[in-house]
Order: sequence, then C-alpha cells, then structure tokens
Amino acid sequence: MPHLALYTFGVLKSPLADPGPLTREFYDVGEGVYRKISQHPGYLAHAEAADGDRGALFEADWGAWGEFAVPTWYGKGQTVETTALAATLSLWTDLRPVFEAVYTGLHREALNRRYGWFERTGHPNYVFWWVSDGVTPTWRDGVSQLEHLHDHGSAPHAFTFHDSFAPDGTPTRIKGAVPEA
Repeated sequence: MPHLALYTFGVLKSPLADPGPLTREFYDVGEGVYRKISQHPGYLAHAEAADGDRGALFEADWGAWGEFAVPTWYGKGQTVETTALAATLSLWTDLRPVFEAVYTGLHREALNRRYGWFERTGHPNYVFWWVSDGVTPTWRDGVSQLEHLHDHGSAPHAFTFHDSFAPDGTPTRIKGAVPEA
C-alpha cells in the first residue's frame, strides 16, 4: 500500500543559532509538537539527522532520507551560524491522519503563531506526494515536489490539502475537513 510523503519548508526570521527569545520559543514549541505528532495514528516516520544537531542541517547524516536540500528560493545561510529555516520530511498512512495532526492540538497552536517565526515568502510551505511501500523519500524529492507545486500547481505527484489526490491519481477530498487557506 502506498504511503503519503510530506515535505514542509519555511524561512525563519532569525537563524537557528540565534540565542534570542524568538528562536528559543520556536525550539520549545517544536519539540513538543514533534513528540505529539510522532504518537499520532497514521504517522510512520520522519527524517532525523544521525547526530541530532540543531542547525547543522546541511552537514548532517540523514541516512536513507538523503542529503539535505532546500528550494532554490531559499537565500539565507547554510552554515550552523546562518541557517534560518525549518524543514520536515515525513511519511504517513493517508491524508486524514495528517490533516488531524496538523489542524488540531499543539501543531494547530504552533500554526497560529507561525507568522511570528516565519517570513512570508509567497511560496508554498508544504507538499504531499505518494510513494510506494518501502520507499523512503529524500530531501531532494521534497524540494523537487515543492518547486513543482509552486511552478505548476497541484498534480497527482505534488499536491496540497486543498487540491489533493488519491494514490491512483484521482482527485480526492478529506470528508468533513476544509483546511484554512
């Protein structure tokens, strides 16, 4: 059975290494969100660096998730001192569990605060695509899908909650759920 890959990407207002309250708040909230989401029904896995070092995204060993990559529109630094981004790559069983994880609880609360942490770039900040069972998506896959979504809109291989697709490529909706625009 196919699994749903999700790549998220946002440009932070401050570098990850910034000791200020904004970065500390982002980390504190993020750790709780990750813990909660990893326990959510339908969650399968997410990319984690082998050393778990904050900010060393570009130098980290991501194992089967591949070399860390970012969209072409990211123009901030790539060193531990200058990296100002948040990105996730995860696998799920289906759209509904992701929707419920994203739009409820701690993650919903974090979404309500996102404009304090993230710049508004005019680019999509997440993308879904289906992968075959046993396939681990890579960071490069996520970037490619996100850039395709930005350039061409939703398609069966790069889509959003609003314009989503089933594993067979047919358009689908999550019954009873309408995410915020």
